[in-house]
Formats: sequence, C-alpha cells, structure tokens
Amino acid sequence: MPQYECLQTEYNLYERAEYEETLEQACIENGLGVLSYFSLASGFLTGKYRSAADVANKARGDFAKKYLNEQGFRILDALDQVARRLHAKPAQVALPWLMARLTVTAPIQRNKPAAVKRADQRDQAPIGRSISEVFESSKRPAKSRSVSSERESP
Repeated sequence: MPQYECLQTEYNLYERAEYEETLEQACIENGLGVLSYFSLASGFLTGKYRSAADVANKARGDFAKKYLNEQGFRILDALDQVARRLHAKPAQVALPWLMARLTVTAPIQRNKPAAVKRADQRDQAPIGRSISEVFESSKRPAKSRSVSSERESP
C-alpha cells in the first residue's frame, strides 16, 4: 500500500506554531521527512524587508509584507544580534537554525543557494536560545510600541 514519505510545509523562524504544535509529532511518529518552504519567509528573514517602502514594488513584496509587524521585528532583532556575534548575515543564521532542527530534512530555498554560516556546537545552542526567547516573547502580548511602516534599519 502506498504511504507518505515526506511533508512539505511552511516552516521558518516566523511560521513555527502550526508545524511545532500540530505536525512535528506526527512526522516523528510516522518517520516522515520534512521539506520546509518559505524557509526565509519570502526574503523577510534575510533582513532586506524592514519597512513598507522596502516591500513596495518588489517581486516578493506582497508575500513579505505580512511579516512587517511586532513579531517579525522581534525575530529580526534577534537574528541581527546573533548575526553580528557570528559576523554573518541574518539569512546565514536563519537557515542553519532550520537545518539544525532534527525533524527538518531540507529547507527549500528559491533561486540561488545562500552562503550559510555554519554554527559549531558552541554557537548552535545560543542561536537556538536567542531565537526561542524571541519566539516565546512573541506569544506574549506586546508592550505598547507603535510599529511604523517606515521602521529604520539597524
């Protein structure tokens, strides 16, 4: 009888809840490989989209603009901090975080392969903690901070 071998799902540092809370355990129990798409959240996790002006008239702008919110900015802030420490770009931190997930077989990335900053074991844990702290804080109600459509770059 035919059976599924893999799951292709949206999964990245921003879009985590559905996979981690509902799909991941099923993948483990059924031995499914996981192929994540929008691994860089339509380019948002590269850090190139930080304001409405950045997404205007861009090919992926309509996809990326949904991330221009408090949660997205918190994630970018954490990526920027870790990237600075590793002398890397945000995408070079976001992809290794995804590839280090035990249940992710391979991230799907559009166009050219990214130069990935391979974090060694000493760096992987702090990256995971930093990103997890941001993820957990994004679940809590935001402190009163207005999100401008013209957010400044770091």
